[in-house]
Amino acid sequence: MTSVTLAGLGGIAVLLSGCDTPRLARTPVYAVDINGGAKSCTVSPVELSAGKHVVATMAVGNDGGWCGVTVAQSGRKPFSAGLVQTRAKHGQLNIHTVGDDTRVDYIPDPGFTGVDNFAVRLLPGDPVLTVNVTVSPK
Repeated sequence: MTSVTLAGLGGIAVLLSGCDTPRLARTPVYAVDINGGAKSCTVSPVELSAGKHVVATMAVGNDGGWCGVTVAQSGRKPFSAGLVQTRAKHGQLNIHTVGDDTRVDYIPDPGFTGVDNFAVRLLPGDPVLTVNVTVSPK
């Protein structure tokens, strides 16, 4: 067994200085942000870049839950705002920050099955995300 003796508090500071590694600031994810998701939710991968228009597909079972598309700016930062360009005809949208990402949730109207779509412009950078949704029964 090795014994180490430090002379004064200066020795502790020197010892701990090697542990001082920079950490990325992480935004917490709250239970309210992950509860309530649809049991059946599939979304195609999305990669956004400034000024580009991206189309994604979503398949969701209509059990009253949400299905979300998760996006982030380069550097893993959430977008500042999401502006609805085309409203969903058969569901509601919720655009919000979850951790270090922005999530665009679609909640189908009760009892609806079929196809729907919506488009959201994200700020900054103005990428446009269009999502084609297929809603099936529970």
